[in-house]
Amino acid sequence: MPSKHSNTVIMVEGALCVALSVVLSYFDLFRMPQGGTIDFELVPLIILTYRRGFKWGFFTGFLIGIVKIVLGGYILNPIQAALDYPLAFMCVGLVDIHPKIIGIIVAAVGQISCSIVSGAIFFAEYAPVGENPWVYSFFYNAPVLGTKYLISWIVALILWKALERELPVR
Repeated sequence: MPSKHSNTVIMVEGALCVALSVVLSYFDLFRMPQGGTIDFELVPLIILTYRRGFKWGFFTGFLIGIVKIVLGGYILNPIQAALDYPLAFMCVGLVDIHPKIIGIIVAAVGQISCSIVSGAIFFAEYAPVGENPWVYSFFYNAPVLGTKYLISWIVALILWKALERELPVR
């Protein structure tokens, strides 16, 4: 009889995580005018990463990014697409560094960094005339993604407490 922790079970959890993340991304709490939202799409990936570790968090984050591209991601070139989608979502796997505040900060900094680089290089024309695109990109992306991570982390922790009583961990 296969173990409850077999790769097949984890892959099914990952597929459900991808689907749920994509569905949750359509319910915005707040939308920025030039892209970026505050929503709950990170919650399933945070929980999966806590349950299965950073390897599965990275892989599932990569898949979420690819699915978001396929479903209509905004793409200017392959590097920008990689920064804004697969690499950004792979950063969520970093929450496993430490399941408390340190992990979520490292994950948020990783994803915010991807967005800042993408914004400064590929979306510099949106910066006001005379403003440094790197500074503009930081102040455009950091507050939105920081808030998104904080809200998602709090919701994930609340759900995690309920789930850990019912579901085995790793």
